[in-house]
Amino acid sequence: MEVWFEDECRLGLVPIVRRIWAPKGKRPVAPHRIKRQWLYVYGFARPGTAETAWYLLPQANTEWMSRALAEWVREVDPQGRKRLVLVMDGAGWHTSGKLVLPPQVELFPLPPNTPELQPVESAWPQLREVVANEAFAGLEPLMDRLAERCRTFMDHPETIQGQLAFDWAAALNQ
Repeated sequence: MEVWFEDECRLGLVPIVRRIWAPKGKRPVAPHRIKRQWLYVYGFARPGTAETAWYLLPQANTEWMSRALAEWVREVDPQGRKRLVLVMDGAGWHTSGKLVLPPQVELFPLPPNTPELQPVESAWPQLREVVANEAFAGLEPLMDRLAERCRTFMDHPETIQGQLAFDWAAALNQ
């Protein structure tokens, strides 16, 4: 049995503005263009291990959640021998009767309004940081930047493990 956590993050063409350093007397410039187009990062993490999975998808709904679950299961349990407990919040697409749940997956809901219990939630600031203070021309360049960051999370788990290392959550996988 393995215990995993999952959460989604919405990012888009509305810039994330952060404070930056500038020479004294100079006003810092941050490109800004508001276009309301979005994509979603679905993050799966197994605290206490270096295992994560990240998916960039166009929407957060029941259909795309079902697809993300199917792909995640193909990656972490290709032989179908594990029992996977997936801890997630109570978003409508997580609790929908139309959600297609792989047979080896059991959902465990977090209590309402408790993002502090969700280890994946603490990864979003590191993800947002790579797109802060930039105005992207479209979703494609934004997706490229986010995909690069997600690959870094998977190829170099030490970059994200500190944020995901909730002691109580890691203890569930021992």
